Amino acid sequence: MLPRINRFTQSFLLATILTVAALPLAGQTPTTTARLKEIDEYSAKAGLDWKVPGFAIAIVKDDRVVFAKGYGVLELGKAPAVDENTLFAIASNSKAFTAAALAILVDEGKLKWDDKVTKYLPSFELYDPYVTRELTIRDLLSHRSGLATFGGDLLWYESDYSRDEILRRIRFLKPTSSLRSRFGYQNIMFMAAGEVVAKVSGKSWDEFVKERFFAPLTMKRTVTSHADLLASSNVATPHNEVDGKLRAIRYGKVDNIGAAGGIKSSVADMAQWLRLQLGRGTYEGRKLFSSTASREMWTPHTVVSGISEQGEKFNPTRHFNLYGLGWSLSDYQGRLIVSHGGGLDGMTSQVALMPEEKLGVVVLTSSETPLSTILANKVFDVFLGVPRDWNADFLARAKDNEAARKDADRRRELSRVPQTKLSLPVSAYAGTYSGDMFGEARVTEEEGKLVLRFLPSPFFVGDLEHWHFDTFRVKWRDSIVYPFVRGFVTFTLNAQGRVDEMKIDVPNDDFDFKELEFERKP
Repeated sequence: MLPRINRFTQSFLLATILTVAALPLAGQTPTTTARLKEIDEYSAKAGLDWKVPGFAIAIVKDDRVVFAKGYGVLELGKAPAVDENTLFAIASNSKAFTAAALAILVDEGKLKWDDKVTKYLPSFELYDPYVTRELTIRDLLSHRSGLATFGGDLLWYESDYSRDEILRRIRFLKPTSSLRSRFGYQNIMFMAAGEVVAKVSGKSWDEFVKERFFAPLTMKRTVTSHADLLASSNVATPHNEVDGKLRAIRYGKVDNIGAAGGIKSSVADMAQWLRLQLGRGTYEGRKLFSSTASREMWTPHTVVSGISEQGEKFNPTRHFNLYGLGWSLSDYQGRLIVSHGGGLDGMTSQVALMPEEKLGVVVLTSSETPLSTILANKVFDVFLGVPRDWNADFLARAKDNEAARKDADRRRELSRVPQTKLSLPVSAYAGTYSGDMFGEARVTEEEGKLVLRFLPSPFFVGDLEHWHFDTFRVKWRDSIVYPFVRGFVTFTLNAQGRVDEMKIDVPNDDFDFKELEFERKP
């Protein structure tokens, strides 16, 4: 859901990367055994190279789980090891479950893909009345609502807002394109799709996926709620890097965005999901959804992007990048790839299917690195007999990206105008600021300095220091686990010389603070 790639530092102790025995491998041929040995050794080395505390991988071939193994530890510096039953956040890989839930309801004749969203959610409203009227279930699942990628995500991230309240507030989020004209990766639209599931089925999205997927697939450890996660054992701890230091962080509570990214699972459980998908909706002789619905979900609906010159060089056998319903669609070595990535604070994941080869892989990690993508690519290469060191290629790319980031930081520092002063005394900037979409933020003066708080999101507390003119630099406190760089808060003055508005800019890849409109309350 929030894919991020950070390079871990040398402070990680390589000795903490441990391996545990793989599951017995069913129906292996000597060739399969050799392939899995190569994948196993490659995975262990790549985990060390990226200094990932813990990860797990499972592979399905010809409807059999041929590999399931954990590497590393549950938490940095602690002994318990990861195994195939360790729980990780699968984040946006939850979206395929939501699409499949709606597919079941389509099969049962309870809704149609092209039904209007307002047929089931009468109070649903977007900024543009035309889009509100015309938006369909299919649109919710294919990221073509006209909203920006990750648009509105600050409504749910670390906030106390319920699903209903988030949907009420999304009407104030301005679109960035017209309906169905452009891809915009949308978590909130998938959450809305989950609410359609609830409305039609009479059960919450959580209850529906447990009953219709987790139970028949024997995914006994998989959960959707934060409370159930905390009550579980053998749970991986998320980790990320701040100021060059790797740290363990808390799990964020994402129940309010459930259908877009709320599932926590293990590779042993997810391997059964792979079998269902490769079986076109049939699992061990039982049909959970139809092959027609499977094809609908794997049919291109939206062009994600063209293939750039750089992308063509990095992956020359890839010719298209599309999105179906809850799945990304591309090609590799002449085969269709059905896949999805996932990312939440401190964890990334990858699910990838190569249907023509009856092959699937899931990788779950307690890191913010590209390891899950690297290992999924490696699995495909080994089974196809293609020689490529994806790990080395991604390490080189990460080095280039880090150099670019440092250059951007330098240029940002040089943009500061020296020897400027505030227009008003510090106390004049304190007050409550409010916007229709997000709600209220409060600026207080504490010991002569300003402190910013987002009232709907209690963890968002930032200290302001003067940058230049009426702009302050904001440093978020450790209560926020996302590794934000320092951003900027600018106050504007009206014709009477009083502060009337606050604008926030925090450069990052996942959240657009510029969407937040804060006018000062009287």
